Order: sequence, then structure tokens, then C-alpha cells
Amino acid sequence: MSGTLERLESMVGERVRTVEGFAVEAGKVEEFARAVGDDDPVYRDPDVAAARGFEAVPAPLTFVRTSVFPRYRTGETVDLGFRHEHTLHGEQAFEYDRPLVVGDTLTGETAVTDAYEREGRRGGTMTFADVETEYRDEAGERVLVSRSTAIETAGTVEAGNGDDDADGSGAGPDPVDGGDRGEAPERSATDRATAEATAPTPVEVGDLAVGDRAPSVTLGPLDRRDFVRYAGASGDFNPIHYDEPYARASGNPAVFGQGMFTAGVAAHAVADWLGLGAVRAFDVRFRSRVWPGDTLATTVEATEVERVEAGERVAVDLRVERDGGEPLITGDAEVVL
Repeated sequence: MSGTLERLESMVGERVRTVEGFAVEAGKVEEFARAVGDDDPVYRDPDVAAARGFEAVPAPLTFVRTSVFPRYRTGETVDLGFRHEHTLHGEQAFEYDRPLVVGDTLTGETAVTDAYEREGRRGGTMTFADVETEYRDEAGERVLVSRSTAIETAGTVEAGNGDDDADGSGAGPDPVDGGDRGEAPERSATDRATAEATAPTPVEVGDLAVGDRAPSVTLGPLDRRDFVRYAGASGDFNPIHYDEPYARASGNPAVFGQGMFTAGVAAHAVADWLGLGAVRAFDVRFRSRVWPGDTLATTVEATEVERVEAGERVAVDLRVERDGGEPLITGDAEVVL
């Protein structure tokens, strides 16, 4: 057992207050939605939100990532001891007790929930840390839980997937301390998507059967402005996503998109089809990176449909692929209609 793993195992279960005063603000909610190409008016219009049964304008499914902004940090962290340049973000999951809405002010407590090692496919030992942050509102009620897996590889993360399915950005999960492929369009992909999108009509109880698929959300071709826009909206300012010399000096052929940017596109597809307020869980696994010039396309397919006391439970598999069919992320979600 390595010293890092031994130290991580000693940390399991210790909770630290890492987030305080995390305000869900109207302007930031709209900015974040636009940064993942989602122009659903529910994210900016209180009347639309009320008509859909929300008590206030809701936030997108992955919005809690904005709690990384320094103004919401307590100064306390869960220090995994991982070397930043050797760290991958392997998996990200969310469990929702209710939707986040404008006006919420949250606190967050973080803990390591598991730590383990395994041999990488290309050799060398990888160390894994599962990290959980529980967010509560001003009344002390739990709103959601964020669960992440951080991976420390044996050597510097190279371009591509690294030794595991991960986004390879070197950005650990929140809140842990831890060449151009196409011509730039006149407007960025997220500019075009939000200009052209229309309000979705989610399915209702009885509409779905196993094997049914959601309308695909497509976004692209992407350029650096899309990654910069997501950085500003989310607080993920790792320069590897927008600073070309820095990215190349780190061994990459170009800047590349944040893993959670791609996850946000997948969440957009799930919320459009099944309804934001119905989502109980959303889980993604990072497979590859997204580069300038790529076009993204989502696939969301129902794998289980069953009646429950509350209505109808639907489980779906999801994926986001680049043009050509290579998976960028895979995952699943659960909703109750």
C-alpha cells in the first residue's frame, strides 16, 4: 500500500465545510445555461418557470459546479495530496432531492468516501479517491449530493484518455485541491445554439417505452470561445482549456474542452426530454476529450420504465459522441415522472 493511499484511507468519513454562502443567482443561472448551449426560457423567465411548477427559476442540472468560485469557498479543502499534473477527473454523479432554484443559498460539506488503487492499462499504479459533497439550504434541508472520482496516475497525463476513462484535464472534482481541428465559425457553437433553440416539451407519464430515444442535442463545430465561455460561467479556469501555449507545453496538441462542459450538454438533453424537475440522479463517466472543431451529439435512451407510487420511474442510458461516433462521455440518469 502506498503512503498516499494510506493517508487517504485515514481521511475517509471526515467531513469538512468547504462551501458557504453559495447563492443561486438569476444572472449566473442564465449565463451557465447558455454556456452549454441551452436556451430553454425556464432558465431566465419566472413566468415560464412558474407555469412548469417551479417556485422560482431553476438552475441546470450541473450548475452546482459554480460553487468553485472563490467567494463561496470557506478556505477549507479536502487535500487529496495528488499532484495536479497527474490528476484525472474520472466520474461525476449528482443525486437530487429537489431542483436548485434562484434564491437558494447553500452550504456544502465534503468528505472522502472511499480510496483504492489499481493497475493502469498502460502500466503503473493509479490511486482513486471518491469524494462526496452534500449541499444544504438555509433551512438545513439537503438539496443535492455531488459525487466525484479523482484519479492520480503514475506519470504525467498525456493527450488522449490517459490510463483510465477520464477527461484528462488535470482538474480534480469539486471541491478538492487537488492543433486546431476546424475553422472558427463566425459565431461560437453556444452562440448559435442559444439563438436557435426552442422551449422543449418533456414527456409525460405513459408516453415512454423501453428503447425510446430522446431527440438528439447537437452542438458544434466548437471553438475556443465555447471553452472560454464555460470557464467564465462555471469557474473552471484551468488554462489548459483556453491558453494554447500552456496546453501545448503540457503535452497536448491544442486546448480542449472541460469534461463538465460536455456533461452539461448531456444534462441539457436529459432535462429537455424528461423534465428538469423529474431528475433524481445523473451520472457521467469521462471517456475522451473534446477539441476545437468537434461537433457533439447526444443519445439518451430509456432502459427501464416502471410504475411507482409517485408516478413512473424511468432509467436512461446516455452518451455524448463527437462527429465520427467516438464517445466523449457515457452515463445514466434516473427520473420520476
